[in-house]
Amino acid sequence: MAGCTRLTWLFSQSFYSDPKQILDCFCWPFLAGDCICAIIKIMSEIVVIDTSVIISALIGVRGPSREVLRRCLKEEYNPLISNALFQELEDVSQRNRIRKKCPLNNAEIRDLLNAFYSVCHWVPIYYLWRPNITDEADNFLIELGLAGNATHIITNNISDLKNAELNFPELTILKPEQMLRGE
Repeated sequence: MAGCTRLTWLFSQSFYSDPKQILDCFCWPFLAGDCICAIIKIMSEIVVIDTSVIISALIGVRGPSREVLRRCLKEEYNPLISNALFQELEDVSQRNRIRKKCPLNNAEIRDLLNAFYSVCHWVPIYYLWRPNITDEADNFLIELGLAGNATHIITNNISDLKNAELNFPELTILKPEQMLRGE
């Protein structure tokens, strides 16, 4: 699986935005099994998972948010993360009212978040688009999606993100249940 590790790293670099370019350039030196793994990874959706979805997955024992998180952990989706999203997840997951609602203890929450972080692709944000959405604090989600070439932003707060002054048609904003239905 060394080829997959290298390919995953290469795919996370911003200068390789076209999956076919990655396959053409980097699959040939690896074994066939690695190429198959690479094709599966590239075919996975590149997504931004909003904090609202992760917190819903922590609080609920089942539901679409938990299924989205499960698919990320199974690497069916390729989630992106940035400094801003990481900080927000850490902050919100530590709040007492969230901890009280969560069926997991503190160690289990930490393990789950660490598992999520381990499958995320860290994306540095060099350019701030400022799409001017209703909740200014969520601008970073669109910026992360654009910087990481995401296909979807998965959130429970669709109305906040869809009313941006700047529109990016290549970036689809969906609720967890819509993503699971393949919309």
